[in-house]
Amino acid sequence: MSVSSVPRFVPFTDFKSFHSALRVQLAQDIELLFDYAKLPSPLADACRYVMTGQGKLVRPLLVASSFATVDTSICTSHYSSVLADDRSSDHTAAPPNLETQLESDSRYDMCRRAALAVELLHTYSLVHDDLPCMDDDDLRRGQPTAHIVFEESTAMLAGDVLQTLAFEVLTAELPSFAPFDSHIASQLLAIFAPRARRMVSGQMLDLNAEATADITQADLEAIHRDKTGALIEAAMLMGGVCAGATAQERIALQDCAQHIGLAFQVQDDILDVTTTTDDLGKPAGSDEKLDKSTYAKLMGVEAAKDYAQSLFDDGRTAINRELGSHEVARNNDLALLAVIEWLWNRKK
Repeated sequence: MSVSSVPRFVPFTDFKSFHSALRVQLAQDIELLFDYAKLPSPLADACRYVMTGQGKLVRPLLVASSFATVDTSICTSHYSSVLADDRSSDHTAAPPNLETQLESDSRYDMCRRAALAVELLHTYSLVHDDLPCMDDDDLRRGQPTAHIVFEESTAMLAGDVLQTLAFEVLTAELPSFAPFDSHIASQLLAIFAPRARRMVSGQMLDLNAEATADITQADLEAIHRDKTGALIEAAMLMGGVCAGATAQERIALQDCAQHIGLAFQVQDDILDVTTTTDDLGKPAGSDEKLDKSTYAKLMGVEAAKDYAQSLFDDGRTAINRELGSHEVARNNDLALLAVIEWLWNRKK
């Protein structure tokens, strides 16, 4: 059984508490993972440095909020069924038995593993993106990039090992985690691996598109459905799988993720030209410096904002259609919709 020493991030009550609880849980789990991995110095130092900065935790939030949303849906459906069966009776439902509690702990801990996996993979991609041979940036998450603080070779290896740990964590024997569920783990790997590959393919397409004058919106979307959208898609599907999402719920999560993934990239392109380096926590104007193809450049800032709004709206619709119809699952009660609202209002 899970013996995590921090409060759980479920059930969802409000976004601020949810975000805070997830941040605390993830910080503990990162330390547990690095203690388990026993990496040599300075590799261990570099990994801790890049994984413990003040990132937004968008992808772990999407894992956790998808888990909480589907979990609410399942619990609500079960409660409604019990209520209908027992409406004529005055007895109350029995508390969960040990088997049910163990299953709940196992699913929650698989969600913890999934949240770690997507953050590890995302951070690896950032470390490599910042290298001199790529974007050559010196600031990330409000602090100097890994290759500035450590040797460039150490930064490269840190990215490498974070990528391998992203897969290992799904089945590793970690203290304070319930033993991994092999059925869930196999589904998580089937979701995660191809989308990790798509993320890298998207990065290559993005590099190929630099200084390309005749790029179209369809070209941009093809790039960012992979570069940015694939891991967002993985995060939401993995959270749903950990909670036992039905086939229809998985379709809704994937539909939502495809819209939110594009919306997130459109927002990034807008923020790069409208926000300061201090606010972003990374160099503003870097897209222009690298002559990247962006939505802001292609469509103009105002049209790009309208496009982002329409994508967020479509993402909300997908979730409301399949997961927003239960009695207690009103909009403000769904963790995933709260995270989407936070993403829409973000300034960095």
